[in-house]
Amino acid sequence: MAFDGLFTHAMVNELRSLESGRVAKIYQPYQSELVLTIRANRKNVPLLISSHPNYARVQVTNQALSNPATPSNFVMSLRKHLEGAILKSVKQLNNDRIINFYFSHRNDIGDEEDVILSVEIMGRRSNVILYLGSSQKIIDTIKHISADQNRYRMLVPGAQYITPPAQELLNPFTDSNQQIWDNLLRDYPNYEVLAKQIQATFQGFGKENALELAYRLINGQTPVTVVHEFLDCFNASPKGFIYESQAKKLTYSAIQPTLTADQPNLQAFNSLSEMLDQYYFEKVQRDRVQQRGHQLIRVVRNELKKNLKKLKKLQNTMAQTQYADSYRIKGEVLTTYLSQIKRGMTSVELSNFYDQNQPITIKLSNQLSPSQNAQKYFKKYQKEKNAVKYVSEQIAQTESEIAFLDNIETQIDLAKPEDLAEIKIELENEGYLRKQKNPKKRVKNVISKPEQFISSDQTPILVGKNDAQNDRLTLKTAKKDYYWLHAKDIPGSHVIIESSQPSEQTLIEAATIAAYYSKGKNSANVPVDYVPVKNIRKPNGAKPGFVIYEGQRTLKVTPQITVVQKLMQKNN
Repeated sequence: MAFDGLFTHAMVNELRSLESGRVAKIYQPYQSELVLTIRANRKNVPLLISSHPNYARVQVTNQALSNPATPSNFVMSLRKHLEGAILKSVKQLNNDRIINFYFSHRNDIGDEEDVILSVEIMGRRSNVILYLGSSQKIIDTIKHISADQNRYRMLVPGAQYITPPAQELLNPFTDSNQQIWDNLLRDYPNYEVLAKQIQATFQGFGKENALELAYRLINGQTPVTVVHEFLDCFNASPKGFIYESQAKKLTYSAIQPTLTADQPNLQAFNSLSEMLDQYYFEKVQRDRVQQRGHQLIRVVRNELKKNLKKLKKLQNTMAQTQYADSYRIKGEVLTTYLSQIKRGMTSVELSNFYDQNQPITIKLSNQLSPSQNAQKYFKKYQKEKNAVKYVSEQIAQTESEIAFLDNIETQIDLAKPEDLAEIKIELENEGYLRKQKNPKKRVKNVISKPEQFISSDQTPILVGKNDAQNDRLTLKTAKKDYYWLHAKDIPGSHVIIESSQPSEQTLIEAATIAAYYSKGKNSANVPVDYVPVKNIRKPNGAKPGFVIYEGQRTLKVTPQITVVQKLMQKNN
């Protein structure tokens, strides 16, 4: 886990700049996230506290998070005890992933009271607990844990707050000495094995930090010096780093890694909070979209599954129509040789004048006359012939529906929470969702805006995140001499370069963005078409977001999130 005890130690040092600040605002934008706006050093600083099972963390954030109109019960408790309170101190419990915020406020009768907001960063057991400093009585928690769920500690209002079970491990900041490290190096000469033993000996070491320290110890001189220099990095004012781990997964750290020093995609930041904003930007956004758009996701997936099943049946039906001509031939052969057929026969072998008079065996119904048997084959032929036209139309229509739904599914995957409203309206207009019966109760829709980027040479690049945005961007706002880009032959966003003569670098960067905001975001060498906007047109009656174009050129790029984030970062 990247947010281990060492990272928590570094984050606490960063958050101490908020000490003596006053709580100005509290809200809960999402089920597992809180924002405390603290007025410190003449600035309003949004402190994000997350208890999400996958993204639990504490940081200062620059992201704009919405304040729901109706506060949760937990927020009401926090506002009662923390609004206007002074943040006295921020402390870490040992070297564990627990951060305690110590506040002072005046209670209902005017007496000064100490309250503690404890943030436990423990994966799926992550929680945020507000309790009284004097009695340790729990006021409220973001997740209630009853005795049935945890016999060791109840986390419900009124219960006594008990810290999580202590680990029988050493605190590297207070309990390490030269003898311990000498023994570890003697017994575990391989840095990967040494890393596991560091985790088994000391508290707060995640896998990446353990590997990093083990690598430095194996390749360093004096163990204690190496350890002290390593730990001092977390005591100072650490900068954040995002890089690829040995497992080729994007991760982050409070210190610059030496184990994976050759990092072409290494990103450095001015603070841990700035780095976490960047790292979790897409991960958390996707989770928020999943929460808010679960109904849309379910409808689209069900409809897509239904249409794929329908297409398969239609294709099987179409495959059967290949026998239409054989029915016609059998009917004509039977008609020609009626005199050789007797009622009651179940089959007959006749000369096929369509195939060099080769014999053909034709099955007959013994209940029908020779003429009726011939008519039976003509009727089969006519039925199959009519089916070809109908099934062809149905296949085309179903394939169009699949393409539309596939495109919507991609848009939801790429959407921000605020983009979902327009996607919902589109699904309603296309008949996939019921419209609200009482239009007066409909929330007024806010027109969402395209995503904005700036290329290396400062050329603006705009990205439509749904069909409504795509139509407005390409057909209404973009100038005719601007350049339009789209991933070739797959669902994706419309991308506009606001230039009539973009540089090669800008084209490559815009193509990378177009590939990233498409169904090919996880693929390599994604072909991206680009063409002046004047070459784009929308067919009459086409679905939203659908356009045709000509005269395009094609670039092949591999989407890279680091490139996309850097270009977006310049715009923020």
